[in-house]
Order: sequence, then C-alpha cells, then structure tokens
Amino acid sequence: MQISAWHDIEAPIDAVFDLLSEYERFERFAIQRGIEVCRANRAAPESGDLTWDTVFTVRGRPRRAQVVLRRFEPPNLMRFEATGKGINGETLIELRALSPRRTRMSVGLSLSANTFRARLLLQSLKLGRERLRRRFQSGLARLSGSIEETYAKWV
Repeated sequence: MQISAWHDIEAPIDAVFDLLSEYERFERFAIQRGIEVCRANRAAPESGDLTWDTVFTVRGRPRRAQVVLRRFEPPNLMRFEATGKGINGETLIELRALSPRRTRMSVGLSLSANTFRARLLLQSLKLGRERLRRRFQSGLARLSGSIEETYAKWV
C-alpha cells in the first residue's frame, strides 16, 4: 500500500531540511499524538543508523515498530525504514527548491505485509484509503505550516 502527498513551503530548501532534521521536535510531535517514542541510539544522521523504538495504536491495538534513518542526503532527501510485527514500511521525504524562498516537500509512505494478519490489517486500511490519504495530506499541511512559522521566527 502506498500513500503520497506534497506541500509547498514558504522557506528556502536549506532551512526546511534543517528544521526536518530536528528530530527532537518530531519526537515531541509524535508524543503529542499518543505515540511512545524512545531513541534507541545517538548516532549522527549521516551514519544512517539513527534508530527509534515506537509504540502506537492501530485499530485499537498497540503496535511496536523500530524506525531507522537509512538515507540522509542534505538538503534533498531522507529515507526512513520501519519494521514491526508483520508489517514493514518506508517513508521517503524529498525536498525540491521551487525558488530561492519556496520549497516543495513530497512525502511517500509504503507499507508491506509479511504475515496473514498484517495483510488483513493492510486490506482494512486500503478500504479506508481515501480517508487515510486526506489525514496524511492534512498532517503534512500542519507540518508545513509549523515549518513556515518556525522559519518566520528565524528571519
């Protein structure tokens, strides 16, 4: 299952990438949404081994996943891999400079199932795909707005 969305941000690409690289901010963002997040190591992003252990609720049941930053290419790309019980995921964040003061952020999420139960879960998510896509787009818009606000304070 794949979901993708994009949003334009009124900030230079370097500033957007720097703000996206503030992992403590995203840890707080996730915690505010009910996700337990614990950084498993303190590796440098460039090493490609930055890891988080997470616990979150899907369909009323707690799920665990380990998220690893696999690619870190300033100022254009970050790729995260998540592995959980039966489900693997990949998130790709790509930035493209539209102008010196405007950046397009594209985010793609890909999920795959390894077990029968996980396939059933993904199938139920696919049935609500449009609702899920709208929530994904809305979350990306909120994140983009937060980045714009923070950048405006910097300038």
